Amino acid sequence: MKLSLESIKILDAIERRGSFSLAAQELERATSSVTYAVQKLEADLDVLIFDRSGHRARLTPAGRLLLDEGRRLLVVAQALEHRVLQTAHGWEPQFTLAVDAVLPWAPVTALLAEFYGEAVGTRLVLRHEALAGGWDALLSGDADLVVGAPGPGPAGGGYKTRPLPPVEFVFAVAPHHPLARAPAPLSEAAIEDHRAVAIADTARSLPVRTVGLLDNQEVLTVPHLGAKVAAQVAGLGVGWLPRWAAEPEIRAGRLVEKAVADRKNPTATLFLAWRADASGRALQWFLRKLRAWSALEQGAQQATRPA
Repeated sequence: MKLSLESIKILDAIERRGSFSLAAQELERATSSVTYAVQKLEADLDVLIFDRSGHRARLTPAGRLLLDEGRRLLVVAQALEHRVLQTAHGWEPQFTLAVDAVLPWAPVTALLAEFYGEAVGTRLVLRHEALAGGWDALLSGDADLVVGAPGPGPAGGGYKTRPLPPVEFVFAVAPHHPLARAPAPLSEAAIEDHRAVAIADTARSLPVRTVGLLDNQEVLTVPHLGAKVAAQVAGLGVGWLPRWAAEPEIRAGRLVEKAVADRKNPTATLFLAWRADASGRALQWFLRKLRAWSALEQGAQQATRPA
C-alpha cells in the first residue's frame, strides 16, 4: 500500500496551515521529515501533489483529489477506531430495535436521539414489526430487542421478557360507513357483514397471527398502522385501532367509535423481549430507559390530547 493514513494527515496539515513548516509544528515533527514524507509519497504514486513553482506550495489537481478523498478516509478511520474501542468496552457494534406496529413511533425516535447523545459508536437499526413478526425477528437474530412483542411468546424459550403497560383498542368506523348508523352495541353478526382492515403479520418463519377478525369476514390487509387508519377513515373497512391512534381521528370527526356487544374495549398485553444470552451495554441502556415505558405513555397521552 503506497498510501497511508499518516501521509494523508500530513497533506491535511500542510493544506490547512499553509506551509510545510507550520504543518511540521502542528504535527510536532521536523520540517525536513514532513518534506521527505511528501516527496516519498509523490515518488511512490508517481504524481506531483504540490506545485512548488510559486512562493507557496499549492495542491495540484491530483493532489486536491487525493486530499479530498483522503479526508473522507480519515473520518471513516476515526469512526472505526472509536467503534472498536467502544466494542472493547462492551458496546455492540450494531444494535437492532424492533418496534411493534401498535405502538406510537414518535417517542421511540426521541429515545434514539438520547442514545445518540451518548456517542458510543453503536450503529442503530430500526425495524417495524406486526403480530408474530417481532418474535420472529428476535429468534432469527434479526433483532436484539423487541418493543411491544405480543403475548404469549413462542415455545422453546431462549429469551427474556418484561411486561409493558397494556394498549387499549377501540372499534372505529368512518362516519359514512353503514355501521356508523347501526344501533349500538354492534353485534358480531352485524360486523361480520362488513370488510375488516387488518395489518399483515410480518413473521417469516413463525406461524402468523390474526387479531380481532371474525370467521367469515372479508379482510383488506394493509402493511402498517398508518395504512389501516387511512383505510378505515376512507370507509374501506372497519376494525380495532389503538386508542392513541384512533382518538385524533375521532375528535376530528373522521372516525366514529362504536361499542361492541358482549365485550369491553380489549387491551393488548405487550412485552419487551430480548435473547437470554445477550448482555451488551446498548441492550442494558435501552432496558434501563424503557423500564417504566414512560416515553411511550407520554407519547400516547400527547397523541390523544386536544390541540
